[in-house]
Amino acid sequence: MSDSNVRYIGLDVHKRVVEACIVDAAGTIVQRERFALNRRTLELFATKFLKPADHVAFEATTNCWAVADALRPYVAKLVVSNPMATKAIAQAKVKTDKVDAHVLAQLLRCDFLPEVWQPDPATRQLRELTGRRSTLVGQRTTMRNRIHSVLAMRLIEVTIKELFSAEGLAWLAGLELDAQGRMLIDIDLRQLEFLQKEIATLDQELALRGHASDAVKLLITLPGVDVATAEAMLAAWGDHTRFADGDHAAAYLGLAPSTKQSAEKCYHGPITKRGNSHARWMLIQAAQHLDKHPGPLGNFFRKVMKKKCRNVAVVAGARKLAVIGWMMLKSNEPYRYAIPKTTEAKLAKLRVKATGQRRKGGAGKGVKAVAKLPGGSRTVKSLAGACQSEGLPQPRPLSPGEQRTVERADCAAFVAEIASAHVVPRPPKRRKTQEETAAHA
Repeated sequence: MSDSNVRYIGLDVHKRVVEACIVDAAGTIVQRERFALNRRTLELFATKFLKPADHVAFEATTNCWAVADALRPYVAKLVVSNPMATKAIAQAKVKTDKVDAHVLAQLLRCDFLPEVWQPDPATRQLRELTGRRSTLVGQRTTMRNRIHSVLAMRLIEVTIKELFSAEGLAWLAGLELDAQGRMLIDIDLRQLEFLQKEIATLDQELALRGHASDAVKLLITLPGVDVATAEAMLAAWGDHTRFADGDHAAAYLGLAPSTKQSAEKCYHGPITKRGNSHARWMLIQAAQHLDKHPGPLGNFFRKVMKKKCRNVAVVAGARKLAVIGWMMLKSNEPYRYAIPKTTEAKLAKLRVKATGQRRKGGAGKGVKAVAKLPGGSRTVKSLAGACQSEGLPQPRPLSPGEQRTVERADCAAFVAEIASAHVVPRPPKRRKTQEETAAHA
C-alpha cells in the first residue's frame, strides 16, 4: 500500500464533543466533522469516515484511552500526543477547535508529532487506583488540618502524641469545647471516619495486587518504600523496559535536574517536575528518612545534606531510589543493602494483609524452646534469608567495584552484618504505668 493512499486525521477531543480534520498525503483538507463524544458516535464516525489505512492522532486527556480503544480496530496507526510538547511546537495566534484538529493532522502527516507511551489496560487500572487513593489521602489530610485549626483557634494544646490514633480520637471525643467548636470537630470526625474506611478498601485492593506482583515485592525492599509507593512507581512507569537506563526512568518522573545551556555557559537548576506528580511525591516522602539508613544510600544522603541542605538531599535521595528501583526491576533482584528485619516485616505485612496467612515462629510443637542468650534472645535473619522466606530472588554478590564503593562509604561492617544471621537479646517487656493500667481497667 503506497503512502499516497494514507490519510491523516486529527481529533480535538473534549469531554462532550470532538472536532475532526481529515487531510490527504499532500496536506489538503479532505473533510471536517464535529460530533458529540460517546461510544456510539465514535463507532459511527469510525465506520462512516475512517479507512483501514488511516492514521489518527489526538492529545492525551482524561478520556483519551477510552477513545483510543474505540478507534484502534478501524485504523492502521493511532498516536496519542503530549499536549505540552505539541503546544511548544505549534503555537497559533488564532486557537479554535478546527485549528487544533488541523494542526494535529498536519504534524502527524509530517511525522513531527511528539507521541506518548500508550499504557496497557492493567497499567491504566493501576494508575486509576493509585490516583484515587492519593486523592482520598489528600482529603483525609485536609480533614485533619481542619481539626487542628479548630483547636488552635481556641488555644487548646494537644497533649496526645498521635492525635488521630485511637487514644487521640478518644481524647477529642471527650474534650470540653464550646457548642460551635464541638459541632465543627464532630463534622470533620465523621468525614474522617468515612474517608478512612474508603482508604482501607483501596489499600486492601492494592495489597492483593501487590502480593501477586513480583515487581512490587522487589521495590518494597528499598528503604522507605511501602506497597503504595511501589505501586505508584509501577503505575507511572508501566513497562520499565521502555527506558534505556535508570536515569531516563527517573527523568520520566520529573526527578532530573533542569539544564539551561548557551555557548560555554551551562546551568543546572531544580528538578523538572515533569511526569507523574503522585509517584514523584511518594518517592520524596520515602526519601525523608534516608539519613538514618546505615547503608550506601544513607551515606549518600548525609554527604549531600552536609554539602547542600536537607531539602536538596531529600530530592537527590528520591532520584536515587528511582534509579536503583529501575535497576532492581531490570536485574530481578532485591535491594542489596536492605535491612533484613525491616524488609521481612514489610513483606510479611503485605502477605498478611493480602492473604491473612501468618507464619508461626519459634520452636516446633512438642519441642522446648531454649534461649541462646540469658534473658531470652531472637534470631535476626540475613538479607538472603529474609528474601528467601518471602519467595524473592537472592541478592547477587557485590562486584569488586561495588565493594570498593562500599568501603569508601564506610559501610563494609553493615554489609557484613546483613550477609549473615545473628542472635540478639530480646528486649525486656515494658511495664505499664499506673495511668495506663487505670485506663485499661
